[in-house]
Amino acid sequence: KVVGIYFSAHWCPPCRGFTPILSDIYNDLGIGDDKFQIVFVSSDRNQQAFNDYYKEMPWLAVPFSDRKRKADLGTKFGVSGIPKLILFDEDCKVITMDGRALVSANGATGFPWK
Repeated sequence: KVVGIYFSAHWCPPCRGFTPILSDIYNDLGIGDDKFQIVFVSSDRNQQAFNDYYKEMPWLAVPFSDRKRKADLGTKFGVSGIPKLILFDEDCKVITMDGRALVSANGATGFPWK
């Protein structure tokens, strides 16, 4: 199983370019399948922007209202820019801190990107 934490925002052009790619890969691997899950952590500026952006995503999300959890996750993983996709294996060990590059380069065929 692979879990990704996806830091992104609607106002960010690179994020808006990567999200459809990630969504296609996620769908190719099977929504609801236990082998791959993503949790979206929003850097949107308000609830409406979050809602507009999140409706494009087929995965889980930290609620926009939970700004403390968003800040804590960003600090824990040293997120200084977005989009940022961190991938973990089934033992919660980091596969990569640069999941965007790894997933973009290898697509669904590269799963589990180890």
